[in-house]
Amino acid sequence: MGSEISDMLLEVRDLKKYFAIKGGLLRKDVGAVRAVDDIDLLVRKGETLGLVGESGCGKTTLGRVILRLIDTTEGEIFFEDTNLLELKKDEMRKMRRNMQIVFQDPYSSLDPRMTVKKIISEPLVIHDVSQGRELRERILGLLEKVGLNPDHLNRFPHEFSGGQRQRIGIARAIALNPKFLVLDEPTSSLDVSVQAKILNLLKELQKELGLTYLFISHDLSVIKHMSDRIAVMYVGKIMEVADKDDLFKEPLHPYTQALFSAVPIPDPHLKKREKIILKGEVASPIYPPSGCRFHPRCQYAKEVCRQEEPRLLEVREGHRVACHLVK
Repeated sequence: MGSEISDMLLEVRDLKKYFAIKGGLLRKDVGAVRAVDDIDLLVRKGETLGLVGESGCGKTTLGRVILRLIDTTEGEIFFEDTNLLELKKDEMRKMRRNMQIVFQDPYSSLDPRMTVKKIISEPLVIHDVSQGRELRERILGLLEKVGLNPDHLNRFPHEFSGGQRQRIGIARAIALNPKFLVLDEPTSSLDVSVQAKILNLLKELQKELGLTYLFISHDLSVIKHMSDRIAVMYVGKIMEVADKDDLFKEPLHPYTQALFSAVPIPDPHLKKREKIILKGEVASPIYPPSGCRFHPRCQYAKEVCRQEEPRLLEVREGHRVACHLVK
């Protein structure tokens, strides 16, 4: 664990985000959506941590809470040695130079009234990084990095394809030379051929700029291609965390096993996994089950699973699982 702490860039401890549900004539709190519920997570410098799970499990909320785009209900978020939740507004504004996000929809995340030049220059101007000729040269350099050309400077988002718009979003995200990027399903709305180009671009930029990624996706093939380690999330909880190769070779949590059983194995000489069909519906984050959140759908569930919530424990070196049945 000591080596993990020494190369840690981001650490999340006991993080919770509950969205209040209001009802009645007086609009009082009558419940809460437990979107992120008591999560511990560590991201190492220079790695890509993949975050995977079914739609609605809280992946996007977790990414935005980490960047403080959404207020936290409880917990701690450490970026290097700084607790982000203790920073005042002005201090957090300075910290944002180190932490950026690339959104899922490259169209709605770009202001349609702004040219590419204004979109990319906005963070540079806000943080007073450069101006005048230096600003223009910097914007041109960013366009070149993401595979666009100077002719695009004065065009508007609607004049570009989806892949080009995402390149603009990436250029904006790396403009301030950040250390950490949250990539929130950055290719899910793109054609397959365009997806590959954007993913390769992200890999090249990571290598060139020394970036660290939290890569959020529900697509396991994309997660496998991009990640060094993978965290599996289910209804606001982390179920399993391990190195990519270990997790794909031998997933230990029943939920992870079910997710990965649907992934095609390209090598005909390797034994194919039996596809696991999950029964029942995804648990509600408003009324989560007692004990393990996954137990109503788990074919191996025992009484302890229904009564006691499992802790996320290291069962092998670098492999952590939240399951009573895994020792």
